[in-house]
Amino acid sequence: MTATTIDWDYPNPFTLTICVEDQHIDGLGHANNAAYVIWCQDAGWQHSQHLGLDLNAYCELDAAMAIRHAEYDYAGAAYAGERCVMATWLTGNDGRLTMERRFQLVREEDGKTLLRARWQVVCIRKSSGRPRRMPQAFLDRYGAAVINPAR
Repeated sequence: MTATTIDWDYPNPFTLTICVEDQHIDGLGHANNAAYVIWCQDAGWQHSQHLGLDLNAYCELDAAMAIRHAEYDYAGAAYAGERCVMATWLTGNDGRLTMERRFQLVREEDGKTLLRARWQVVCIRKSSGRPRRMPQAFLDRYGAAVINPAR
């Protein structure tokens, strides 16, 4: 099974392949929930960089997107040696201050969804951490990447 044949929740995901390693495994013998959170963070950040909004752009614009609220629904366990694919989508943008990002983690071998997650992110002034309107570059790049989550 490949990222293109997986039954994704939404079309055209940005994907990141994950190799579950011993360092991800907890005392229960499966990937720790915190590893799933880090994988979401990695996929979200790589997607942002793919859209041309990296740390340099954030510094130049004195703007950043920060997580305001996060929900994680753990549906299955990942084990050492397995390959998984983390998908992410931007599913909402109010054009001013907030966006929504969703995630789906799937085990490559059998296509089983192991995690679904949702973030509400807010635009902040990087220099102060205070909320601010999204700069035009955010509206252009993030806004163009938003998909319709009507499924």
